[in-house]
Amino acid sequence: MAGKNGKDSRELETAWIRELAGILEETGLTEIEIEKDAVRLRVSRQGGAAQYVAGPAPVAAAPSAAPIAPAAADHAGAVKSPMVGTAYLSPSPDAAAFITEGAQVSEGQTIMIIEAMKTMNPIAAPRAGTITKILVTDAQPVEFDDTLCIIE
Repeated sequence: MAGKNGKDSRELETAWIRELAGILEETGLTEIEIEKDAVRLRVSRQGGAAQYVAGPAPVAAAPSAAPIAPAAADHAGAVKSPMVGTAYLSPSPDAAAFITEGAQVSEGQTIMIIEAMKTMNPIAAPRAGTITKILVTDAQPVEFDDTLCIIE
């Protein structure tokens, strides 16, 4: 986030922090992270107090919140995340989950939602079968290509 001088960079970081803190407040999320160019910024709220962490972005991609076992990622029935966002297992906090382990699903059935940029994106089952494993928890951040669940 280097501007023409250090002040530009700090002003941009402050603007990002304010924007991310506002998104946390709006959505009720406890943590949000963005990366642009060579800088990664994470804003998290724990116990009601917001925490801000800014630093250089890693050269390699950072692992997702819950690393997926390589065996699950390589499974033929793995359903992968098509985007970066937050996975939700039900349509609303008080509603039943779209899927449970052991449930039968049909091709095209919504199995979860991924929120990205304040847009709810339904994730459809790519095939019919049985949900043998759900590898994400409700409101868990996910990265592109993370394994969400296994359908056999």
